[in-house]
Order: sequence, then structure tokens, then C-alpha cells
Amino acid sequence: MTTPCIICVAITGSVPRKSDNPAVPITVAEQIESTHAAFEAGASIAHCHVRNDDETTSSDPEKFAALKEGLEKHCPGMIVQLSTGGRSGAGQARGGMLPLRPDMASLSVGSNNFPTRVYENPPELVDWLAFEMVKYDVKPEIEAFDLSHIFKAKEMWDKGQIKELPYVQFVMGVKNAMPVDMYVFDFYIKTVHRLFGADAPWCAAGIGANQIVLNEWAVSSGGHARTGLEDNMRLDKARLAPSNAALVARLVEICGKYERPVATWQEARAILGLRAA
Repeated sequence: MTTPCIICVAITGSVPRKSDNPAVPITVAEQIESTHAAFEAGASIAHCHVRNDDETTSSDPEKFAALKEGLEKHCPGMIVQLSTGGRSGAGQARGGMLPLRPDMASLSVGSNNFPTRVYENPPELVDWLAFEMVKYDVKPEIEAFDLSHIFKAKEMWDKGQIKELPYVQFVMGVKNAMPVDMYVFDFYIKTVHRLFGADAPWCAAGIGANQIVLNEWAVSSGGHARTGLEDNMRLDKARLAPSNAALVARLVEICGKYERPVATWQEARAILGLRAA
């Protein structure tokens, strides 16, 4: 396969704490340093959350602005993708950073169960977030926790609520949501290609120990892949991941195994139809 593989690094998330793994970057300065190392290791997208100093979640636009500015300075060309996820805020506060005009932002188009809660994405909020992304020229990454979310993305694309060709990410392995299942994974790929065209790009993310499983499946199937401490804090049962860069390096090795070139930031922007840096 000659299509370059885009590597997305999810650097922090909303759940991991330093008590889980000291390498989890919390402050903006730590996040910039960790992302820079991951960028040099081969990542071309940074999926970003922000935290308060006490490690609690935040959706503060000022924190996002500082992080975006630092990434653009220290990781020139890297695609900055900000999270509008529901663990970091409520209601329209989840999209308060979209006026910053990041390259991309995550967009969950439907609700589902999480380990201890319902991940709520009510239709009116989904519509508002999509409107804001069109308004500020932010490309959404559709986070599909369920098959219905792929069909919802197609409906929104047909209506013009998603301006460009959707970029769908399959999220598998969240407890109480979609498990890691090869038959479902293959059907997801077929569904994306049937709804959006044979050349539609897609990505996959696995949670916990399933991160490396989904990395293998995505790379070997011609898709793009996500890694990082947000989703998984270990290299294996015996070892914590020492950094986001270490998880990126592991994914780069998987790309080599399947003879997939790793996408440069220039190639990633071209594949996703993003504006020049």
C-alpha cells in the first residue's frame, strides 16, 4: 500500500491523571513539549484537550488558545485538532474554542454509553457544533462510537451541515460502547466507502490494550490511525508508556511492517483537504 498513513496523537484527554502515568501532559507547557516530541516521531495531527492545574477537565477557550499558539510555533505545519467532547464541558461551552479556527475539531454526532455515564450528544447541540465548524472553517473529525453515527454523518453531509467530505474515526473498545470486533470493523470500512466513496479517508482508535490492535487493523486496511496517552497509557502489561512519542514510534513501526509510508504534515493536509499551514 502506497497511501501514506496519517498518525493522530491524542496527547491528554479528559480522564488520565499523572497518578496513572507521570508522562500524561497536563499543563499547556507540558502538552506543547509532549506534542513536539510526538510530531518529530511522526504524528501529523494533535488531538487536544485542556486541563486545569489540578488536572480536572476544562473547555476554557483561553487555555485552548495558548495551546494552539504553542503548537503552531513549535510544531509548524502540524494539524491542530481541538476536542469538543462532552467530558470537558456542557452545552455550547463545548464549542467555545471554535472561533479560534483550528484546522480540525472532533464532532460526536450521536449519544452512547460510556463506562459510568451516558455520553450525551443531543441533536440540537450536534447541529450547533456543526454550524460553528462551517462558520469558522473547521473540518470536523466524526467520532463514530456506533454504526448509526456514520449514517448520521452522511445525513449531515447531504444537508450541508458538514461542508467537506467527512473524515470518520471509528472508536472501539470503550466499555459499554462498541467492542473491538473485526467483523464490525470491516463493515465500518465498507459502510464509509459505500456512503462517501471509495477514496473517502477514515481513521481508527482503540482504547486501552486495544490501541495496538486497532493500529494494526487500520494500517493493514489502508486507513489512518490514532495513538496517544489519552486512549492508552501502557506499552504492555508490564510497562507504562514513557511518552506520547513512544506510542507514536510504535505506530510508525507498524506502518513499516505493512510497508505504509508515514504521512508528512503536508501529505496529511492534502489527504484531508485542509488549508495550507
